This record gives sequence, structure tokens and C-alpha cells, in this order.
Amino acid sequence: MITIFTDGAARGNPGPGGWGAIVVTDDTATELGGREDHTTNNRMELSAVISALDSIQADKDITIYTDSAYVVNGITRWVKGWEKNNWKTSQKEDVLNKDLWEKLVERVGHKVIHWKLIKGHSGTSGNERCDVIATSFADNTPIVLYNGSKERYGINLLIKESQAEHKSKSKSKAYSYVSKVNGVIQTHKSWEETKARVNGVSGAKYKKSTSPFNEEEIIREFSD
Repeated sequence: MITIFTDGAARGNPGPGGWGAIVVTDDTATELGGREDHTTNNRMELSAVISALDSIQADKDITIYTDSAYVVNGITRWVKGWEKNNWKTSQKEDVLNKDLWEKLVERVGHKVIHWKLIKGHSGTSGNERCDVIATSFADNTPIVLYNGSKERYGINLLIKESQAEHKSKSKSKAYSYVSKVNGVIQTHKSWEETKARVNGVSGAKYKKSTSPFNEEEIIREFSD
């Protein structure tokens, strides 16, 4: 079994960005990181997963922990429809980050991968360490990456069940609604307010959020 933690960051979104990953086998722990001068948070989230998978030689069962709903929903739900529609969204727009999605689709082929969406900044040590790596690369700040024995790695890699999201968002009570109209993103406390803003507007987007964390993820998604 291989366990992977990933995270991405972008200053300004778009702006300088970085990604971080931890690849854990039965015996070893390896930290990875990278940087781009002008990028987005979502591109860095995708780059972290792709680079982590590139570092694995054997096709073993893999569990990937990420705080990016964009990555998890994209690879488990949206990407099949995008491929069928020649990489167009349901609104007939070009899929953003198509180059990276194509790479990720190629990397996950013939692998057994368990995707786990976790809450960011909630005490998951592997995720917190990836955030440190990603932001350090985004800020162009030197950081020492660990590569060695899992036993001697100083990061707690255990995951509590409460730290992963298990509830279906579609059946959960709304925390808020997020809308994007003419490039402007707003949050609303009621569906009526949201509907009044998006109704009849070409290209408008909206989604229900179920928690502050989920609201942040939707805003990230709409910002890319």
C-alpha cells in the first residue's frame, strides 16, 4: 500500500505557485515539491498529484489524501463527461487545465486509487506538511525535503476518520450558496437570493456549499 498526501498553493491566484507531496510506502517517506512563476491554485493541486504518481514505480494500491474538492470531483466524476464532450464543459466552454487533466487521466490508468477528500488546516499532519512545502516553493523560500526511513520521519501520518469528508453534499443542509456572474463571485445565505442573481444570466455558475471548508473549495474552483 502506498499513501500520498498532496497540496498546492498560488500567491494571488494567478501568481507564483508551489506544490507539495508526501509519498509513503511500508518503509519509506519521500517529500516532493515544485514551483511555477505564474500559475493557479488548482494547477498546483493537480501538479502535486501528477508528480507524486510519477515518482511511484510499482502499481500498488494507492490512497491519495487531498484537500482539493476540484481534484477529487474532477477525476472521479467530471473527467469522463469532459472526454466524451471533446474536453468541453456542460456550458460548451473549454475545460480549464486540460493539459494537466489529460496527464492525470494517463497516470491513474490501470492503478487502484482510493481518493480521500480531507479538510485543509484541520490538524492532518501530512496535509499540513504539504502546505508548508507548497507555500515555501510558492514564496521561493528554501526548504529541506525529507527522503528516508518512514520510521525516522517526524510527521504523524495517521488519519482520523473525522478528518475525512464522508457525507454526501447533495443530501447535506446548505451552509451557503456560491455564485459567479460576469466573473464576480459572491456568497449567499439563501437559494432565493442566489436564484435572483443567476436566473437568466448567460454563463452564470452556482453551487451549494455544506460547510465553511466546502464554501472555500467552491470559491477556489470558480476562481480558476
